[in-house]
Amino acid sequence: MSNADKPKTTVTRWWWVRHAPVRSDGGNIYGQEDIDCDTSDTEVFEAVAKILPRNAVWYSSNLKRTHKTANAIWAAGFPKPETMTQEAAFAEQHLGEWQGKNRAAILASRPPGSAWFADVNEPAPGGESFMDLYTRVCRAIVRITAAEAGKDIIAAGHGGVIKAAVGLALGGQPERGLSFDVENVSVTRLDHFAAPGVSTWRLPMVNQQPWISDPRHAAMHQPAGPEVKLA
Repeated sequence: MSNADKPKTTVTRWWWVRHAPVRSDGGNIYGQEDIDCDTSDTEVFEAVAKILPRNAVWYSSNLKRTHKTANAIWAAGFPKPETMTQEAAFAEQHLGEWQGKNRAAILASRPPGSAWFADVNEPAPGGESFMDLYTRVCRAIVRITAAEAGKDIIAAGHGGVIKAAVGLALGGQPERGLSFDVENVSVTRLDHFAAPGVSTWRLPMVNQQPWISDPRHAAMHQPAGPEVKLA
């Protein structure tokens, strides 16, 4: 078979960026609450802006912390796209009655060693389970991957959503997605390969933090020296 006769493989690259850190939660769980985020760390956004592809299509959740994060990337030197599609299916997990309650107290009440707020199949009271989140996120990823086949897709999202996407890329294993750390503003890239009879994923990078090598950021975030007690 000549190269011309070989089935073509279409590669669609997802670049997930978790939203900037939330400072105004008071230590409480916020889930789908439309809470603000802090985009003041310009070195972080400059570093992220440098590694994202220029000719990408942009998606976000419907929550403003993802919109504000995208705007901070554009302000840091990334050419602002003409449009960014808000996808409600990419909202964070709805944590029901836990939203607004103290995070440490809720986590302390859960079984020890939990990777998330609850077992993947256990819904928060009045809210969703992680499997509910996983199902809606995966459906949207499959739909958008087909619609944007062969393109770079930058998606400003949430920790739970990106963990769900990683679980999908690992062969449909949501529990394994939960084992990954996803820091604020970190970049996770998941590549989808499609050919006749083939649909598979690769994970070039998860939780990449390109600002770590920036000396300005290192100087600002040096650990404090040993505590000195005065008699």
